[in-house]
Amino acid sequence: MAATDLRFLYPHFANKLRDRLSVLRGEIRAALLRGDTETYGELAGQVHDVDEESLADLLTDVNLAGISREVQEVRDSDAALRRITAGTYGECVDCGEQIDPARLEAYPTAKRCLACQRAYESQPAAKSPPKL
Repeated sequence: MAATDLRFLYPHFANKLRDRLSVLRGEIRAALLRGDTETYGELAGQVHDVDEESLADLLTDVNLAGISREVQEVRDSDAALRRITAGTYGECVDCGEQIDPARLEAYPTAKRCLACQRAYESQPAAKSPPKL
């Protein structure tokens, strides 16, 4: 498939991305509301020993990690929609080749072709956790 042929699929991918954004925003909103009702102080106030306090810490961290992942997916989806607007959606940011439409169907926010993504993930910096 030629690179220009992918543009005919832009409306399809834009709809997929917008639908996912709607779901993500709902999930983030629900997690934040849940976090308001299940604050660390309430969890910690219910603990009776160090193990239970550790569990309260873990639950708080898991909730924050989930929200962080969802926020990153929102950013990735917004970036993909900007690439659609710019006419560069489906082009690998590393090699410039077209990303396989099947890959985009499975992972609409993909910005690299499969070969470049594998190379990116094999780099040491890609494996290290983000610095806070």
